[in-house]
Amino acid sequence: MKPQVLTVHPHVQQALVAGAPVVALESTVIAHGLPAPHNLDVARRMEAVVRSEGATPATVAVLDGHVRVGLEPAELERLAEGEVAKVSLHTLAVTLTRRAIGATTVAATMWAAAQVGIRVFATGGIGGVHRGEGWDISADLPALATLPVAVVCSGPKAILDLPRTREWLETWGVPVLGYQTDELPAFFSRSSGLPVDCRVEAPEEAAEIIRTHLALGRGGVLVTVPVPAAQEVPAEQVLAWLAEAEAEAHARGLSGPTLTPFLLNALARFSRGATLQANLALLVNNAAVAARIAGALSHA
Repeated sequence: MKPQVLTVHPHVQQALVAGAPVVALESTVIAHGLPAPHNLDVARRMEAVVRSEGATPATVAVLDGHVRVGLEPAELERLAEGEVAKVSLHTLAVTLTRRAIGATTVAATMWAAAQVGIRVFATGGIGGVHRGEGWDISADLPALATLPVAVVCSGPKAILDLPRTREWLETWGVPVLGYQTDELPAFFSRSSGLPVDCRVEAPEEAAEIIRTHLALGRGGVLVTVPVPAAQEVPAEQVLAWLAEAEAEAHARGLSGPTLTPFLLNALARFSRGATLQANLALLVNNAAVAARIAGALSHA
C-alpha cells in the first residue's frame, strides 16, 4: 500500500517500535453504533482505560484520504458529528479515493491493525451470520479467518444468529476463547448456551494461546468477555424485544447496512435504555481486558 494512504499516529508508532502494548479500537461505534453524547464519551473512556492499563490506544478511521491509526481528540469529535461513511473492506478504497470521512467496522479496523503490526483489537460485538432464511454474513467473519489479530469482544451482536455464527467460526478455524467463561457471551447477556473452544482465566493465559496461534500463520483469534454482571440484560428478554424490532424493520423495508443500527436503537428503546447501558459497560470493560492481554503479549 502506498505510504501516504496509511498514517500511524506518532504515539502509536513509538509504542510499536518499542514493542510496547498497543490496542486498536474501531470508530463505527462513534459514528453509527451509539447515540450522542454516549458515542463520543465512550470513545474517550475506552482510550482512557487502555492508557490506564499501560497500553497505547489506536482508534482507526478514514480521514482526508488516509487510513488513520491513532487519532487526536479533535478527530474523534469529527467522527461524532455530521455525515460519516460506514467503512468495511469493500468500501475502503472508495472512501479513500473520495476523501470522505469514514468510520471503520471491525473488519476494516482489523485490516489496518494487521498492516502496522497491532496484535490486539477491542470492540463491543462482532458481526456474524444474520437471522433468517438467507446467508447474510458480515465481513467481520472472513476478516477473523484471515487477519492475524486477536479481537476482544462480548461475542457476536445479539441481533445475529448465534449458533450459525459459532459454526462459521469453527468451520473457518477461528479459535474462540472464553475470558473467565465456558460459554460464548451473547453481547447484552453473559451466556448463550454455546461453548467456547477454551476457557482462559488471565491475560497471560490468553496471550500464550494468541501468540501460538499467530505463529502458526493462520488468521485471528476471538477472545470473548461477558458483559459486566451488573449491566447484563437477560437473553430471553432480548430475544422478545428483538422479535418486535425485526417486525418493525420489516414493515419499514430496512435491510443491509441500515439494519443493524436500527435494531440496536430499537432494542435500546424497548428496554428503556438497559441495552444501551450494557453496551457502554461492555465496551469499556473489553478495552481494559484487551489492554491487559496486549501487555502480556508484549512481555514475551
